[in-house]
Amino acid sequence: MGKTQRGKGSKLMAIADGHGLPVAVCTESASPAEVKLVAQTLEQRFVADVPERLIGDKAYDSDALDGQVLEQFGATMIAPHKKNRRPENKTQDGRELRRFKRRWKVERMFAWLYNFRRLVVRYEYHAENYLGFVQLACVLILLRHL
Repeated sequence: MGKTQRGKGSKLMAIADGHGLPVAVCTESASPAEVKLVAQTLEQRFVADVPERLIGDKAYDSDALDGQVLEQFGATMIAPHKKNRRPENKTQDGRELRRFKRRWKVERMFAWLYNFRRLVVRYEYHAENYLGFVQLACVLILLRHL
């Protein structure tokens, strides 16, 4: 847990596959931006293969992040552009962004994770214990959908 402006908090980062099943989870304090946690989340994945494409919301619109994910993991980052992006710097076209409409599967996975009350409230003091319960919840979700 880390200090924020409103007290202490934690952030849960996750990656889901095409069916909405968890592939990777990571917990961190609430202060760092989500863009900085993408590589750490990809390193803590459950499966050996890295997904071909990563789909994120507007917070993941960054040329530096696109290059880092492509260089380190060989995956392409798909995210809609922010409003303040200049027209000459646009990198996403409509064909790639059509995949963004399936982002509801990731939101459904978070809903499945937060059905476990212990993850919502976070009774654990130590981050390792909380990560263990998050991974246990992922295992239960995967076993239910076999």
